[in-house]
Amino acid sequence: MKAEIIAVGTELLLGQIVNTNAQFISRECAAQGIDMYFQTVVGDNEQRLLDSLRLAASRADVVICTGGLGPTQDDLTKDVLASLTGCNLVLHEPSMEAISAMFASRDIHMVESNRRQALMLDGSDPLHNETGLAVGNALTYEGTHFILLPGPPKEMKPMFTKYAVPWLKLRMNDEVPLYSKMLKFAGIGESNLEHQLIDLIQSQTDPTIAPYAKEGEVTIRLTTRAHSAAEGEMKLKATEDEIVNRLGEYLYAAQDVPIETVVLRLLKANKKTLAVAESCTGGLLSDLITTVPGSSESFLGGIIVYSNALKHGLLGVPMDILEGEGAPGAVSSETAVILAEQLLVRTGSDFGISVTGVAGPSPSEGKPVGLVYVGLAQKQAKTEVYTLQLSGNRESIKHRAAKRALYQLWKQLKEN
Repeated sequence: MKAEIIAVGTELLLGQIVNTNAQFISRECAAQGIDMYFQTVVGDNEQRLLDSLRLAASRADVVICTGGLGPTQDDLTKDVLASLTGCNLVLHEPSMEAISAMFASRDIHMVESNRRQALMLDGSDPLHNETGLAVGNALTYEGTHFILLPGPPKEMKPMFTKYAVPWLKLRMNDEVPLYSKMLKFAGIGESNLEHQLIDLIQSQTDPTIAPYAKEGEVTIRLTTRAHSAAEGEMKLKATEDEIVNRLGEYLYAAQDVPIETVVLRLLKANKKTLAVAESCTGGLLSDLITTVPGSSESFLGGIIVYSNALKHGLLGVPMDILEGEGAPGAVSSETAVILAEQLLVRTGSDFGISVTGVAGPSPSEGKPVGLVYVGLAQKQAKTEVYTLQLSGNRESIKHRAAKRALYQLWKQLKEN
């Protein structure tokens, strides 16, 4: 069964709000075995909405609309679908009673336009709105199933899962749900990862293999159809095993979690602590770490040593290392080592990570944009320094440097 989402609202086109409804509906449809082929966003314009509905009906079995069910004149979804199908709009009495009762309970005068929220297409099935006022609609017209949902997510989500999905199930054949698994990688770029898997990607049938990148991480989504998670895991196993065989050194998780979550799990499991010293990342590494709930059990804290004065004053980097003719400079392996090692001395942490580099947009100390040194110190072990040459704009370089620092710590924890 093929589906299309039509999100209605000029505010979406203007970028004033983010269309999170489409993400939710697509995920829920996949779980039911409904293939999402298209997503459309259309403004509050009668003709353009009518054109969108006609096009969707010509290429999808299910058309799911969100938004445009409210009381104002620009809430047009039910009116336009009524025009397309030739159905009249009729009052859904239970919804009207609920609307009237709400206004009465608040001692607020109800203007006539609020009755629009209780209208539904004649012959359609009402979808109860547990958290709002506008009634949803579900109907079949010339072989296409139409679902009309309110725009606010707090209203749309329960209406879809509790009422629209059961309505659709009664009209579905034996669709088999999609089952997906996420493999998360760090320390390797998307193009390099794809190159090492290109034969698998080009010959894929079932399961499918889809790589996609975020800043500093790469995800592979494996997808098949399965009636249960156990069946899905069995169907994915051979492909997953081959990917792990080729890229296991970069695979930090077989679930959709960021690397900072996995690092903190390992620190906690090994009863180890971490402190960080940041220059070019400006606190981003600490922010990523502290975003994870419970990070305080293992993360002692971070020091932002952006200036040479603070590198010297707070963590003891000698000025003849930082400045002067022939000095290695703030962006150097020497500085990265001292920063990381001084964290162990001054905080008592088991691990110390330092990040110093050139985020751009201009070179610094005669060194190119994207040059970053990551220092990794640990008690009773030699301090390691990793030299990175990162690409992208300032924000990308900062994010990739922070993620790469976490990757190096993850590798060390796994080896230990």
